[in-house]
Amino acid sequence: MLFGFFLTLRAAGLKPGLGEFLALLEALREHVIMFSLDDFYVLARTILVKDESHFDRYDRAFAAYFKGVEKVFEGFDKAIPEEWLRLEAMKLLSEEERAKIEALGGFDKLMETLKQRLEEQKERHQGGNKWIGTGGTSPFGNGGYNPEGVRIGGEGGQKKAVKVWEKREYRNLDDSVELGTRNIKVALRKLRRFAREGAPEILDLDGTIEGTARNAGWLDLRMMPERRNAVKVLLFLDVGGSMDPHVKVCEELFSACKTEFKHLEYFYFHNFVYESVWKDNRRRHAERIPLFDVLHRYTPDYKVIFVGDATMSPYEILHPGGSVEHWNEEAGAVWFKRLTEAYPRTVWLNPEHEDRWEYTPSIQATLQLIGEDRMFPLTLAGLDRGIRRLTH
Repeated sequence: MLFGFFLTLRAAGLKPGLGEFLALLEALREHVIMFSLDDFYVLARTILVKDESHFDRYDRAFAAYFKGVEKVFEGFDKAIPEEWLRLEAMKLLSEEERAKIEALGGFDKLMETLKQRLEEQKERHQGGNKWIGTGGTSPFGNGGYNPEGVRIGGEGGQKKAVKVWEKREYRNLDDSVELGTRNIKVALRKLRRFAREGAPEILDLDGTIEGTARNAGWLDLRMMPERRNAVKVLLFLDVGGSMDPHVKVCEELFSACKTEFKHLEYFYFHNFVYESVWKDNRRRHAERIPLFDVLHRYTPDYKVIFVGDATMSPYEILHPGGSVEHWNEEAGAVWFKRLTEAYPRTVWLNPEHEDRWEYTPSIQATLQLIGEDRMFPLTLAGLDRGIRRLTH
C-alpha cells in the first residue's frame, strides 16, 4: 500500500527518492508512530517532502490517496451501514466501557441523541451536561468528561470518547500564498554570500593544529574573523495609503531581512520615490534623507529591493509636481532611473496580485522603468524568483 502512496507523491511532482521512502519504512518498523493517520501524515511529510513550498501538493496527494480512510466518519447523514459503524466504534472500547454504554442505552441511542442535538443546537456552549460544547459532562463535545462521549472538534481531554468526530484540515503552504517570517528567511538565504570580515574573534582550529605541529608541539593559537553574510542590501519600503492592507507581510519581510543581512539599510517612501526618503515614519516630515546622499554613501555593490504595490495615479510617477504630499521639481521616474543606474541589481516586490498588474496603469509605468523581468509578486514563488534575479 505504501509503495502506491510513494508513486502518488511522485506523480504529484514531489519526487521523493527511494532513500527517503526506505527511511519512512524504517521509521514505521521502529514504531516511531503508532496507529494514527494524523501522525503518519506528519511523519511522511517530514521525511518525503524536501521543500516547504510543496506542502500543499503533499496535502492534496495525501488526501487523494487516503480518501477512503479520511471520509469514513465525515457525516451521520451519509449512507454508512449502521452495523459496520457500530462494530468499528466498539473495537475502541474496553469491556468496562462497553458495559457502561449498554447501561446508558447503547450505541444506537448515543448516535440518535447526537443527531438530535445537532438539529436543535444553534450556538456555542461551554460546560453543562446536555449541549454540544467544551468542558462539562455532556456526551458530545470536547474537553469534558463522559464515559460514553463523542468528541467533536478540539484535541480531546479525558480520552474517553467513543468516536473522534473531527475533520482534518490541511493548511495550504503553496508557493502562491503570502509569506510568513520563517518562509521569507528560507528564501532570503539564497542571497547569502559568506566571507570572513572584521577582527579575528573565533578559534581557527585547523590553523592552530598546523601551527602547533610546526612549532614542535608548543601550542600556537590561531584566530580568524567570524564567517558572515557579506551581501549588502538597500531596502525601500512603501508605506501608507494603499499599502495599509499589506502592513503585516511587509513587517514580516522587514523582520526577516534584519535577521538575515548584516549589511542592511532601509528607507521609507510613499507611493513612489522622489528626491528624499526617511527612516522614521513618525518624523518623516522633519527628518528627511536626500536621495543624493543615499546614492553617494552606498557603493554600487549594494543590491536594492523595492517593496510597494505601485498603485497610484500615473502622474505621481511621470510628471513633476505629481506627488500627493509635496511639490517635486523632478518626476519620480527621473529619481528612480538614477537609482537603477547606480545599483544595477534592483528588484521590485509587489504585494498586489499579479493578475491586476496588467490593468493598473501605474504598475505598467513602473514595469517600463524597472523592466518586466525585475518586478515579482510578494509570494514565496515571487520572492524566490526575485532573489535569483538579484544574484545574476
